[in-house]
Amino acid sequence: MQSILVTPRNSQEFLLLSEFLEKSKISNEILSLEEMEDIGLYKLMNESDRSKKVSQDVIFKLLD
Repeated sequence: MQSILVTPRNSQEFLLLSEFLEKSKISNEILSLEEMEDIGLYKLMNESDRSKKVSQDVIFKLLD
């Protein structure tokens, strides 16, 4: 099954959507800011170019 992610513009819109989903008995879940960031990071990781490899030396030099 597919999902829809909706971000209300303000608290009034959030309440309106929440009430609608509850009254319509539509399954929903409220995500925290941290959970939304995790989803964004996951999407970026999936879209990244994995064909190139970098040595540990290069990584450690960048971290110093």
